[in-house]
Amino acid sequence: MRKEIVHILLIGTLSLSLAACQKINTEPTTKERKIAEQKITLNIRNPKVEISKQFEQMVKAYERENPNIDIQIETVGGATDDLADLEAQIAAGTGPDIFTNIGYEYAILWRKYLENLSDQPWVKNAYKDTLSPMTFNGEIYGMPVNMEGYGFIYNKDLFKQAGINTIPKTLTELRVASEQLQKAGITPFANGYYEDWKLGVLLLNIAFAQQEDPNTFIKNLNSGTEKITNNQQFKDIIDLLDLTIKYGNDNPLTTDYNMEVNLFATGATAMILQGNWVQPMIDQLSADMNIGFLPIPINDERKNDALVVSVSNYWVVNKQSTPEKKKEAKKFLNWMVSSQQGQTFMTEQFKFIPAFKNIESNHLGPLANDTLAYYKEGKTMSSNWFHFPVGVREEFGSSIQLYVGKQFHRDQLLQEFQKSWDRATSQ
Repeated sequence: MRKEIVHILLIGTLSLSLAACQKINTEPTTKERKIAEQKITLNIRNPKVEISKQFEQMVKAYERENPNIDIQIETVGGATDDLADLEAQIAAGTGPDIFTNIGYEYAILWRKYLENLSDQPWVKNAYKDTLSPMTFNGEIYGMPVNMEGYGFIYNKDLFKQAGINTIPKTLTELRVASEQLQKAGITPFANGYYEDWKLGVLLLNIAFAQQEDPNTFIKNLNSGTEKITNNQQFKDIIDLLDLTIKYGNDNPLTTDYNMEVNLFATGATAMILQGNWVQPMIDQLSADMNIGFLPIPINDERKNDALVVSVSNYWVVNKQSTPEKKKEAKKFLNWMVSSQQGQTFMTEQFKFIPAFKNIESNHLGPLANDTLAYYKEGKTMSSNWFHFPVGVREEFGSSIQLYVGKQFHRDQLLQEFQKSWDRATSQ
């Protein structure tokens, strides 16, 4: 009986000990509780849908280094990136801590919500001309995301298959190449014209870039001394648009960004009007694809042989955020472009062309390499949508969609461009 009592007591003691051990193991340590109590959540609006997964991986790497930070990402892009939701969030005081802005007129429009970043460590490493769109009265309000170039991306293997040995650099040469591709049973163009930004920004920008002096032309449009309706470059851009429609995929108005890139990356088409930012998407669909850039010719002039190269977006910090969040947001942005790990993500994973002289531009892919080659040769055109009156580029895109849908003829489209500009500048 005594042995049984001792045995029961031992079992009870052991059970209590195990229970105590289990309780101790499941309770957070003092350090863990302190981190949890001090944890700061940052909300980031990422406009680069092409690198959504890679961006998430970079953020996880940052969180491992900074366990007191929890980063929530909202990735937008294509048709959803119209800024309407962001505008509503900002107005309600619930906007993200980090978002993006394209600069110039749009920076002026949003300036009261932008934190001054002039004292940040990355500023000294940014290429000087990249900061101008976000600089006012000597103060800097945005960090360049990257440098980007765009034109027609082409499949070199399909061109070779069709017997095209010379890169087309004029509209006539592009038409001949399209005919050769079609005769070889290859659809020349992937047209994602569901996206109004592609039409109102990427395509129509060429008509502005081909002006003798784009900035003066825009100023004259604002004053009413120039008109889009009788401008030859705008007539030429419609010729190019017609060419892409004639030799493009079926149903361009229901073909969105992802569908368009998929058509090209899987070899269903030979060309696509996009920028080096699609390199990660193409790599995922077709690794080591043999691709390069063509210019975007709207006529047969020599100056067509150029790519559009610029900084298209800037990271900004929400001035409405708390001091603690703003401090951590600035720390994260600086880590992206200053740490070895952040730089590796930017170049090897995002395939970004760095806007900073402290980042080596290796492993960027063929599209970035072509962009840099054109840039170094001085064969570039300007990005001008930064200087459009607010709202015009969206109206441009919608008008072109109506033209593609045969609801406007050529003269009506030119008139709609002018009406949009006049409305915006009269407000």
